[in-house]
Amino acid sequence: MKPVKKKKTEEPELEPLCCCEYIDRNGEKNHVAACLCDCQDIDEGCDRWLTCKSVQPETCERIMDTISDRLRIPWLRGAKKINISIIPPLVLLPVFLHVASWHFLLGVVVLTSLPVLALWYYYLTHRRKEQTLFFLSLGLFSLGYMYYVFLREVVPRGHVGPTRLAVLTCGLFLILLALYRAKKNPGYLSNPASNDKSLSSSQNECLSKKGQEKTKGFPGADTSGSLNNRTLKDDLKGSFRMLASSPTKVKEDWCAKCQLVRPARAWHCRICGICVRRMDHHCVWINSCVGESNHQAFILALLIFLLTSVYGIMLTLDTICRDRSVFTALFYCPGVYANYSSALSFTCVWYSVIITAGMAYIFLIQLINISYNVTEREVQQALRQKTGRRLLCGLIVDTGQYNRGFLRNWQQFSTLGTRAFHHPAEDIV
Repeated sequence: MKPVKKKKTEEPELEPLCCCEYIDRNGEKNHVAACLCDCQDIDEGCDRWLTCKSVQPETCERIMDTISDRLRIPWLRGAKKINISIIPPLVLLPVFLHVASWHFLLGVVVLTSLPVLALWYYYLTHRRKEQTLFFLSLGLFSLGYMYYVFLREVVPRGHVGPTRLAVLTCGLFLILLALYRAKKNPGYLSNPASNDKSLSSSQNECLSKKGQEKTKGFPGADTSGSLNNRTLKDDLKGSFRMLASSPTKVKEDWCAKCQLVRPARAWHCRICGICVRRMDHHCVWINSCVGESNHQAFILALLIFLLTSVYGIMLTLDTICRDRSVFTALFYCPGVYANYSSALSFTCVWYSVIITAGMAYIFLIQLINISYNVTEREVQQALRQKTGRRLLCGLIVDTGQYNRGFLRNWQQFSTLGTRAFHHPAEDIV
């Protein structure tokens, strides 16, 4: 009882934080206005940069950690921390697009360098196995900025009616809804041992109800639920006993970091730091894994994005390049750089075309993998181990392990995430 009384007396002593105060990484109270004060690493780095001296990598890491810790915005009950990877797309994308709209050659250079810089940053973060909000910020801000340019530069010309604008706006909102669904739990796996040790009362009631339904109609069943709980637990552990029948298989499927035996087709994501059921890949555009529970929403988001983007490109080209087909206007639109408004719109069209082409390639690969019932993780593993059939110069990789035919593969994909503990017998290895 004494520790409880101490806690009750200690809680009122904690002073509430104002909107500009926060607790830094050292556990001390700090203020947003003092973001550049009392930092020896930043002072040393600035002195070395001004005197053209080299800065050690350890000092650069400490400077970045300090900046990321002090970069905050005022908020209720304390300033909120901002992820520094969100900021570059918000600043650089409008600057690059405006510079590219000055001249045709500048547009070619900028629009060519943007994918190269994005790929370089992707491989840099992928090699370090770090989570980043850069691509999620880039994608969301690109959607918003393209829509802003469309409303400001294209709609006032009078060629886009209210119905077309409403359709494009609905497509944008559907993309956001699909992305929100795709950002949810992809199917994270939890440690069954820890779950058995810490079963809550609600979980015990659920186990009891399921046990009663299972033994309903059989004489001699224990209505108290103890026998039913034991029966259900044995069923849940049955799949792990099947995996444990082979020591080699247990060694392959055992995750030392999550301390569990992975079911078939599950994998540990080194970026998220957790095992995902039927993991396809880690998508940087949503900053999350694509697994059993969100794969359908991921495909839906890609489809809606492609349709909306193509529709917006067609409306823009039909407005700034009249009396020309969409394909012709994309490569030949005389006088488009004579007006800054039309030049900016044309530059944004080409930026949208580049992004759409990349997403179309991802969408095509996903459709092929679903048709052959393989995940991207299984494809990469088959390519490294030189197993499976390669078709169309490696565009199609058929491992043959889970392929049950085109229709059955799509039928299985359409039911992903609907049954939490049931898996087809052919998927148990």
